[in-house]
Amino acid sequence: MIGLVIVSHSKKISEGIVDLCYEMAGKDVKIISAGGTSDGRIGTDPILIKEAIEEAYDGDGVVILADIGSSIMSSELAIEMLEEDIKGKTCVLDTPIVEGSIAVAVQAYISNNIEEIKKAAEEARNTQKIS
Repeated sequence: MIGLVIVSHSKKISEGIVDLCYEMAGKDVKIISAGGTSDGRIGTDPILIKEAIEEAYDGDGVVILADIGSSIMSSELAIEMLEEDIKGKTCVLDTPIVEGSIAVAVQAYISNNIEEIKKAAEEARNTQKIS
């Protein structure tokens, strides 16, 4: 099954998003928090993200959902540090972290198809909250 890694500058935010995703998608999808730094500060840590990817990976692939700025750069650096087989099956999705994470978690539960998961992320990015 495709795993998810939630990357935020805040450990509390990433853990909260994981909780929301499990509430919506159930516990069958592997969703790993990679928020904050390894010493508990606000920020991002490529090593922490790399370890989260490895934990989320079961052979099918991993998608990363990140909040802002350096979380994307840290995620890309973490991907570069992975073994080739995992690296080739890991990507960062361009979607809002909360809405996108929920949509992707639900889609990953429904289907293990990476293209459908990417489409769910894209649709979450374009969904209007208020009409």
